[in-house]
Amino acid sequence: MKAKRLGLVACAVFAGLVLTPSTRAQDPSAPPPASAPQLSQGQLDQMLAPIALYPDDLLGQIVIAAGYPLEVVDADRWLEDTDNAALRGDDLSAALDQESWDPSVKSLVEFPQVLHMMDAQLDWTESLGEAFIADPSAVMDSIQRLRRQARTAGKLPSNSRETVTDQDGQIIIQPVTDQTVYVPDYEPNVVYGAWADPDYPPYDFANDFDACAYDDFGYCWFGVGIFAPFWGWDQWDWRDRRIDIDRHRYARLNNGHQPIGGDVWVHDPSHRQGVPYRSPEMRDRMQSPSARPDTAAARGYPSDEGARIQTIERAPPEFESYGRGDDARMEAERGADSRGSMSSGSRGEGGAPRGGGRGRR
Repeated sequence: MKAKRLGLVACAVFAGLVLTPSTRAQDPSAPPPASAPQLSQGQLDQMLAPIALYPDDLLGQIVIAAGYPLEVVDADRWLEDTDNAALRGDDLSAALDQESWDPSVKSLVEFPQVLHMMDAQLDWTESLGEAFIADPSAVMDSIQRLRRQARTAGKLPSNSRETVTDQDGQIIIQPVTDQTVYVPDYEPNVVYGAWADPDYPPYDFANDFDACAYDDFGYCWFGVGIFAPFWGWDQWDWRDRRIDIDRHRYARLNNGHQPIGGDVWVHDPSHRQGVPYRSPEMRDRMQSPSARPDTAAARGYPSDEGARIQTIERAPPEFESYGRGDDARMEAERGADSRGSMSSGSRGEGGAPRGGGRGRR
């Protein structure tokens, strides 16, 4: 079994009015507002390291869904029902029609290992979601920076499972076919080569994947058969730093509700289901009328369920915000030792996972 290190989550604090994706599309070079504290390049790269090499469409679903943590938790718990977990194709689509989750969350039901990782690492998920809501451009820059680093290290070639292409200086990762998507399980300390910022070592989560052998590039893979309605409705616009949406396919997954940003993704606060944002500034911005063009009540979504996320039984956190440098590394090693003493994939009472899933092989 390969030794793994679990990175530490840094809680992001965001302030002021942040440009929406559509605004950035009009002026991609516009800097973030001076009054809005941003995560550093090192912090963003640390946060994105575990997922930056995922196929583009899946990566888009993850960063969108991270903004709706209660729905992520609900969907992972929903899959604990073996009858739900066995659903495929039209039967799965019909069952998910009964749920009010965002299409990004519904689409991740086809990737239970990824969904479970997001639930088990809920602090990371919430931080990722708020980082993308606050500044999509900075998150997308981090993803491209990490992909270039992996390519420079010789660890990001095209293969029989995915194609890696360069389009206008942006690295695009796509599955070879649209019937099966292969998700890479990789070791960040291997695939990215020498890490530039020792104060912020890359996060590296224990996984919930089946055992597999790592290849010469530091990857192992798990394949997921794709049901078309859940795949391909989101597309990264790397040049304008936004995610484009197929509004008609999105609406079919969203109980007939159109995306509030039209053809461009915009965070929909109604899918937070009342879950508070971490920073007061973000809460103030999202509660303002201009930031809520479509209220939960008007769209038929529950508006008072957010408090449930405070009562859902969670795993004891594997990491907290201990800061930088030696403290982070010490707590990471302690977390790894602790996970090693747990039963692989064990769960506590109420279905709460212990640890981040099965240890890596």
